[in-house]
Amino acid sequence: MSHHGNNLDVSNSVDVTSPAAVKAEVARIFMQLYPGASSAAIERAFDDLAEMYRGERPGYHACDTPYHDIQHVLDVTLAMARLMDGYERMETEWKRFGSPLFRLGIVTALFHDIGYLRGSSETEHRNGAELTLTHVSRGSRFLRSYLPSIGMGDMAEAAAGLIHFTGYEMPIAQIRVPSLRYRLLGTLLGSADLIAQMADRCYLEKCRDRLYPEFVAGGIAVQRQPDGSETVLFESGEDLVRKTPRYFEEAAKRMDKEFGSSYNYGGRHFGGENPYVREIHRNVRFAGSMSQDEEAAALKRVPPNTLVVTPAGMPAGPSSDSAGRARAA
Repeated sequence: MSHHGNNLDVSNSVDVTSPAAVKAEVARIFMQLYPGASSAAIERAFDDLAEMYRGERPGYHACDTPYHDIQHVLDVTLAMARLMDGYERMETEWKRFGSPLFRLGIVTALFHDIGYLRGSSETEHRNGAELTLTHVSRGSRFLRSYLPSIGMGDMAEAAAGLIHFTGYEMPIAQIRVPSLRYRLLGTLLGSADLIAQMADRCYLEKCRDRLYPEFVAGGIAVQRQPDGSETVLFESGEDLVRKTPRYFEEAAKRMDKEFGSSYNYGGRHFGGENPYVREIHRNVRFAGSMSQDEEAAALKRVPPNTLVVTPAGMPAGPSSDSAGRARAA
C-alpha cells in the first residue's frame, strides 16, 4: 500500500494536511495579486480553523468526520485561491474581485464544512456525519457570528449566503447574495469544493472507506420514500466507488450549467493545463475500468489520517452487512 505523496495537492507542491503550508501558499498568491494589502484576516482564519479542527476551541468537539476533515477544507481553500487568482489575471480591472472579496472567498472556503463540527453541548449526535443534511445551514450561522471577530463583519451576511454554493440545502438560483460579482464568487467556491475532492489522488479510497460510512451515519445511503419504504442508494463502500462515474456526470452538469464552467480559471492560474480536471478524469477512468473482482486489489492507496479523535457512532467498515447498517442509520 502506498503512502507516497498522498498528503500533496494536485501540483505535488503543497502539503494539504498542513494549515501552515496552505496558509503560506494562499498568502503568497494574495500578496502577488494585491501588493500592500493586509492578509491578517486570512492568516487569523487559518489559525482559528486549525484550532477548531483539533478540538482546542472551547464549545466545540474536534473534527471526527474522516472524509470531511481538515485536509479536505485545506485542499478546497487552496483550489479556491487558485480559481480566484486565475479569474483576477484574466479579467479587466473593473471586473476583478479585489482584495476584500478575495479574503471573503478564502475565509468562506476555510469554514465551508464547519457545520460538521459538533458543539460540546450537542449530546444527541454521536458523530459529525450525523449533521450531513444540515451542515451547510449550520456553517452559515457560524459565519454570521465569526466574521465580525476577524474584522469582516460587513461581509458576514454575504458569507452566510455564499456557503450555500457548496451544498444542496437550497437551489443555486435561490441563494441570496448582494450582487452578480458575489454570485460569481459563489460559483468559484462551489467549483473548488467539487474539483478539490474529486482530484484527490486518494479520492476513490476515501469514497470507499470514509465517505460511505459518513453517508450511513448521515442518512444519505438510504432514501426514505413518501410511502414509508426505503431505497438503498449505496449498498457498500465498493458500490459508492462503482457509482463514481455517474456522480461525476452529475457534478459536471452542476459545474458547467449552474457554476458556469468557472473551474476553467484553474488553467489560467497554472498557465496551461488544469491539473484538477486532469486528475478528476484519471480517477473517473480508473473507477470505470475496474471490475468488481479487482476493486479490493486496485484501490490500495492510504490517505493521511488528520483526525485527533477516533470517529464514534459510525460503521467500523464499509464491506460487511452494508445494506443492513444503512437501513438502521
